[in-house]
Formats: sequence, C-alpha cells, structure tokens
Amino acid sequence: MTLGWEDIRAEVLRRIRARDWPPGALIPGEEALAEEFGVARATVNRALTALADAGVLERKKRAGTRVASLPVRRARLEIPLIRLDVLGRGLAYDFSLLADRMVPGPGPVTTRMGLPEGTRLRYLETLHRAEGRPFVYETRWLNPVVLPAPPPDFAAVSVNEWLVSHVSLVSGDIAFTAEPATPSEAAVLGIAPGTALLVAERTTTGTAGPVTLVRLAHAPGHRVQMAF
Repeated sequence: MTLGWEDIRAEVLRRIRARDWPPGALIPGEEALAEEFGVARATVNRALTALADAGVLERKKRAGTRVASLPVRRARLEIPLIRLDVLGRGLAYDFSLLADRMVPGPGPVTTRMGLPEGTRLRYLETLHRAEGRPFVYETRWLNPVVLPAPPPDFAAVSVNEWLVSHVSLVSGDIAFTAEPATPSEAAVLGIAPGTALLVAERTTTGTAGPVTLVRLAHAPGHRVQMAF
C-alpha cells in the first residue's frame, strides 16, 4: 500500500511522542525519509511542512529539520477564550465548575478522540456567564495525559483558558449545528427544553496525542463572528 503524506505525518509524530526524536533533535532529511517510506520526496515535504506549520518541527535551509524544543500552536483558526469573548462585548465574566470527575470514556467519545474504548478521561462541565447570566454551557472530555502533576484547579481557572494557554495543538476539527436544548442543558441555561441552541463541537490533537472533545451549547441569541 502506498503511503500518503498524512501517514508520514502520523509516523513522524509517533516517533516524536515516543522520544525516538526528542526535542531539539535533528531528524533525517527528506531524501532519507522518502527512501525509508518508499514515497516521493514531495510527499515527505508536505508532511514535514504541515508539522512545521503546526509548530512541531523547525525547518531551516541548509540546517535541516529539528524537533521543536518548545512547540507552539500555530492555528489558522484560533481557539477562542470564552472569557475574552464576554469581556469583548463589554460584559462582566465569571464561571462555575459544575462537574469534574475521572470516568471511562464512552465508546462514541473515545472513537472520536482516537483512543481505545474505556480509556479513563476527565469529564468536566463548566457554565460560563456574562453579567451573571448563562452564556455558554461547556461539557468536555479531556485526555489526562496532557495535564501536569499536580493537575490545575479548574475551579480557579477554566479548562478552556488553561488549555489554550498551555497545550500545543497539531490538528482539530469543529462543527456548528442548531439543536434543541436537552433537559440538562435547559436546566443549566435556565431555558425551556427544546429551545433552539447554537452548538459547537470541537476535537483537538496535540503533540502528546488526543487532547479533548468539547461541546459548547450557547445561550439563545448568541452570535459567532470570525475574522480572516
């Protein structure tokens, strides 16, 4: 089977995570990798370029390609801080941590995150408020391998803010849908069940593997604005 550039990217990431190529290490050149994987040099170039764009690799002419010592997230679509979204509207911000527990991840969740079924994940629920009123209800499955020891206190700093500030991301996806509020969402947001909500679901992957699957249920009247 012929390998594609995504396969090469995945293998390079695997070697980096396994510390076969530790931070700061010079990795083999494109020609050597192309020969090893049995692909065209252009395929290797595309894979390495994607990882360089993500901040995982550092590429310099005549100096080769190295594993970044301090990977930085370089996303075309920045993951927003809910706190700044609220403050940017001229409103006071606060949040409450409603749930925080370690549980085996359900099959649909682990499948979407690319993890073995039953992997223990940290499940968190957070209510973000604007001027004391519900703004976003966040339910999140978090891979604990991305957390330091001891882990942060998500009652003091929201998990949204901590992840954006501390975890380097490689890839992800986001989907927006209009959905009726579930009974639990309605109870938290203080609305009638079935009320139309703007829902965003996002998965992200970092240099250490899958990071999170999050569902953001926005209170009625929410407006999303993006700059490009």
